[in-house]
Amino acid sequence: MINPLLKKLQELTTKLDSTSETLDSFRVFHGRGKIYPGLEFVTLDYYHPVLLLTLFNQPPEHWLNENLPLLQENISQKIQTIVVQHRYAPGDPSEIVYGELPEQVFAKRGALSFHLNLAKQQNIGFFLDIEPARKWLEQQAANRRILNLFAYTCSFSVVAIAAGAEKVVNVDMSSAALNQGRANHLLNGLDKNKSQYLAENILKSWGRIKKAGPYDLVILDPPSFQKGSFDSVKDYTKLVRRLPELMPSGGLVLSCLNNPDLDDQFLLDIFNSACPQATFLFRLPAHPDFPDAESNRQLKMLVFELATG
Repeated sequence: MINPLLKKLQELTTKLDSTSETLDSFRVFHGRGKIYPGLEFVTLDYYHPVLLLTLFNQPPEHWLNENLPLLQENISQKIQTIVVQHRYAPGDPSEIVYGELPEQVFAKRGALSFHLNLAKQQNIGFFLDIEPARKWLEQQAANRRILNLFAYTCSFSVVAIAAGAEKVVNVDMSSAALNQGRANHLLNGLDKNKSQYLAENILKSWGRIKKAGPYDLVILDPPSFQKGSFDSVKDYTKLVRRLPELMPSGGLVLSCLNNPDLDDQFLLDIFNSACPQATFLFRLPAHPDFPDAESNRQLKMLVFELATG
């Protein structure tokens, strides 16, 4: 069962040992895509100098004890730490099974870096799978005023401002996440006057969000389900319905959804009914590090163009 995972790890070791540069962070092994039978419960990510092994379901008995030694024997000397996160257990506990965790660990993306919270919470502060959307935004951001809804730790904002955005307004319920977003902007030496942070329940704060506009690019990247605040099935329409008033001169919309039970048509139907002046342009291709046996279950990243109001 370990062979595909071990092969990917050996490929990483070869990459690390053949360069003096620090590699960008990436997903080493993606079992959740169901293309590796028997390993659907596990993923492996690289954040220099740490490997994060995430278990989404209870692994087979003795799996971890039997396979950790194999992993340790095949890692590069440049890897200092292996962290295992048990996402199936209450509280999503993490444990350090190899080495010591550095005081600070960052996700690396080219010249940009992002603070991580490894071994502390369920979501570590950076999502690798949405990189195609960040690359798209990088090409679109120059001189634009951008609204980043469900901003989390503001990686979209960092990328946009680094690419020349005029201003980015980041909105999220979590003050802690936005504080980490501020720290990410400082870490990368970005002009603090170009970013704004609103700790708000988005569905109840349209007045304050609109006041910070108008915008000519809007990012919709909500959680699939967050108890008490957002349910994509019930609430996504409420986001799309507001676009014309947020973008009176029109512009681009990046609409994301990470619910594997909902397909592209779910979003297309919402835009057709709630914002008919928006034209669907294309779906961004899924990240190649996240192969999936069912493409419809992958992260959806759809781009729309809103006509002038």
